[in-house]
Amino acid sequence: MSQLLMTGITDTGRVRQGNEDSIALEPDVGLVVLADGMGGHQAGEVASRMAVDVITRHVVEAFANARNGVDNSFEAKTVQEAIQIANGAIHELASTKTECAGMGSTVVVTLFYGNKMCVAHVGDSRLYRFRDGALVQLTQDHSVIQELVGRGLMTMEEARKTIGKNLVTRALGVDAAVKPDISEQPFQDEDIYLLCSDGLNDVVPDGDIEMMLMEYGRNLDAAAQRMVDTANDRGGPDNVSVILVRASGLFERNKEALHKLQQLKNRV
Repeated sequence: MSQLLMTGITDTGRVRQGNEDSIALEPDVGLVVLADGMGGHQAGEVASRMAVDVITRHVVEAFANARNGVDNSFEAKTVQEAIQIANGAIHELASTKTECAGMGSTVVVTLFYGNKMCVAHVGDSRLYRFRDGALVQLTQDHSVIQELVGRGLMTMEEARKTIGKNLVTRALGVDAAVKPDISEQPFQDEDIYLLCSDGLNDVVPDGDIEMMLMEYGRNLDAAAQRMVDTANDRGGPDNVSVILVRASGLFERNKEALHKLQQLKNRV
C-alpha cells in the first residue's frame, strides 16, 4: 500500500490585493490540482476556484462510481473529461456574466494510481519532479515566451527578465474547447513532485528550488513554507501557490473514503 504525503500553501504575496490561485489536495483519491486565475473584478479568483472544484468533483465521482477492473487509460480519460467540463463551465460563465467577461485559468493536475501518475496541464502553472537530488520540469509552459524559447529566439535566462513573460497561449475558459497536454508516467519511491503557480518560479529559479528540496525535502511542510517565504522575500509580486507530494509504493484508492468524499462534495 502506498503512502502519499501531501502539503499545499497558497499565498496572496506582497503586491496583489486578492489571491487568484486555488489548490486542492485529495490524498484518498491520489489527486492534486492547482489553478491560477486571470480576469478583472475578482473574476480570476472565480475561474481558478471553479477549475479546482469542477475537476476535483468529477474525478471523485468517476472513481466512486467506477466498477472494478477499469482499463489502464481510465485515469487519463477521467482527467481529460474533468478539464473539458471545467473549461466549459468557466467559458459559459464568462460569456453570460458581464463581471466575469474575459476570465480564465491555468491548471495543472496530477493523479496517482498504482505505480503511475497522470499529468495534465493548461497554461503556465508547472509540475516538477525531484529525484536523486535533481529537479526536472515535467510540464512545458503554454506561453508566448516558451514558444520563443522553443524556436531558439530567446534563452531561458532572457525569458526570465522579459516583460510580459506571463502571456499564456492556452487557458481554461477562453474558448469553448481546450486542449490540455496529458501524459502518463511511472513514479519511483521517494520522488517528490512540486506543483506551483508562476508566482514561485518567476522569482525563484529552479536551482534555488532544488536546493530547498535538498535541504528541507524530508519535511514537506517546511519545504513548502520555505518556497513561499522565499518568493515573498524577493518581492512577492504575484500570488504564489505550492503543492508538494511524496509518493512511495503502489497507490490504491480507498473506496470507502471515496464514497464519503463524494457524499460530502454533493452536499456543498
